[in-house]
Amino acid sequence: MDREFIITIFSENKVGILSQVTTVFTHRNVNIESIAASPSAIEGIHKYTIMVKNDPERVANLVKQIEKKVDVLKVFCYTPNEVVLQQLALYKVKRSRNVEDMVRRHNVRILEIHDDYIVLEKTGHKEEIDELYKMLAPHGIYQFVCSGQVAIIKSRRELLDEYLKYVNAKYQRMMQEENK
Repeated sequence: MDREFIITIFSENKVGILSQVTTVFTHRNVNIESIAASPSAIEGIHKYTIMVKNDPERVANLVKQIEKKVDVLKVFCYTPNEVVLQQLALYKVKRSRNVEDMVRRHNVRILEIHDDYIVLEKTGHKEEIDELYKMLAPHGIYQFVCSGQVAIIKSRRELLDEYLKYVNAKYQRMMQEENK
């Protein structure tokens, strides 16, 4: 049975990483539902957040294959209840009194007001963004764009920090052994 998973990939910021990663998905016929890339909290390290819906075994295999890529530092896989997810959407809609009232009720930010349209920003869960879209559609949506979902783990620990400390300690032990 297909379930939702959030895969976070940490790597150095090098050309071609995203292409290498998406090739793994393509070769295994797994569709990417959402993708976002950004710097991480660790300087020089980038984070890719990828949402997939698939069988747990296939996702576990996918994670193993991605980790084999040379420039990938570490890959983690989470379920939606282990992370805080958010998404950003922009709506360009026909300007009307009804839309302006709706905006006030749904915690939507107005970015630009023109004579004939309004540009709105909504940050929230995918369901909230979809719901607002459905509510605005009868009033006239000129344009719509939505970011990939971003996620941060609920755990207080940063797993990448722990992994990098482990790798560094292992490297230090290896160097000490060589110097003996």
